Amino acid sequence: MAESRAKIVAAFDAIVDARGGDPWRPARRALVFAFLLGFYAVAVWLTRVDLGRLFEGLPKLAFWLGQAWPPAIAELPVILLRTAETVAIAALGTTIAVLLAIPTVLLASRNITPLPWAYLPTRWLLNALRGIDSFVFALILVAAVGLGPFAGMLGVALHTWGSAAKLFADHVESASLATVDAMRTTGAGRLTAIVYALVPQLAPVSASTALYLFEFNVRASMVLGVVGAGGIGQELKNSMDLLDFARLATIIAVMLVVVTVIDQVSGALRARLK
Repeated sequence: MAESRAKIVAAFDAIVDARGGDPWRPARRALVFAFLLGFYAVAVWLTRVDLGRLFEGLPKLAFWLGQAWPPAIAELPVILLRTAETVAIAALGTTIAVLLAIPTVLLASRNITPLPWAYLPTRWLLNALRGIDSFVFALILVAAVGLGPFAGMLGVALHTWGSAAKLFADHVESASLATVDAMRTTGAGRLTAIVYALVPQLAPVSASTALYLFEFNVRASMVLGVVGAGGIGQELKNSMDLLDFARLATIIAVMLVVVTVIDQVSGALRARLK
């Protein structure tokens, strides 16, 4: 009996060793798998996934694609103007957001903030700005300042302010403050040491982050016109409402060209900043 018990204990010890000392790992894996399975089952139910409806709609989609050729270019000047409006919304919104983010970083970075009590409230503010999409901001601001690209630009600026300040603050918190401390030992003030020792260290990665945010905002700004916030989105919505698929094809083609060019130029600039 004692020999059998010893064999059982030895076998259990072997299983524990083979599992890296964790006999409950298989059970935890099964629980995680069951949770994921249940999560996606609920997600499929909530989104009302219906492959039958998809296959029924494919002929209609093919018909629309046929109607989109050849693209209509009669209104190309208007489309290009609205596209330029979209790029302007993204450019001004991103620039204003970055300018607002720079002073905010002083309060949102735990390792350099002069007011430790303001750290969490500032982070909460940035989380709120990031949590509200620029589309929602634009929808609200259209009611406040009226239709047009000004509302769209403000919406982009508010949302991007939260994103830019949060990313910049993360860069600061992960940076080495050795040079800052070294300057302070020479008698330099805290702000002076940050400006002359920390800013040059973080400028390339921060500029790269700002360029990435600009790329993202160009794409995001293309739909702001749906809520009356200017840009190419308004023309896109009008074409869909009128079922003018030839004009819609032209708009989509122009959007793809503009986004591709901006992505390539921004990517090249970001590569040079590394």
